[in-house]
Amino acid sequence: MLDRRRVLAAGLGLAVPALGASAAAASAPRSLSVLNLHTGEKLAATYFEGGRYLPDALAALDRVLRDHRTGEVHPIAPGLIDLVADLAGQFGRPDAVQIISGYRSPASNAALHARSSGVATRSLHMQGMAMDIRVPGAPLERLRNAALALRRGGVGYYPASNFVHVDVGKVRQW
Repeated sequence: MLDRRRVLAAGLGLAVPALGASAAAASAPRSLSVLNLHTGEKLAATYFEGGRYLPDALAALDRVLRDHRTGEVHPIAPGLIDLVADLAGQFGRPDAVQIISGYRSPASNAALHARSSGVATRSLHMQGMAMDIRVPGAPLERLRNAALALRRGGVGYYPASNFVHVDVGKVRQW
């Protein structure tokens, strides 16, 4: 008996093995190398392997991406880690992605918001869903354009501060 996917694939003239190839790609190992510019900590981690996220690797990334002002550690959304890894991959996986800001505690966010109108009161940084990044060797405008093309969340462009904000919230740009 044919399942719906095979019938659709046959009707579209697609080879069924191509469906298996996309499943294999989805379960391929995923790695990310980061450098926290505020703490100097660097980490290269394979965080997804065998079709699942690796809790120890995610916890290590959470630690490096913590709020450098308070030391608070918070889970970083795996989809955000995937997004940053995909962006780094588009630029040939250069040196570690430079992290300007990962998780931000509510207290840190409030202090930053008091000093700058550019900091949202309900920033996705406080939920572990946003990062401010640079990719060594990637022109900032190209990094922004690559993030926009992925359409996987918000993209903020801050050329005067030399970083791009990426998040896994609603697709939007500023």
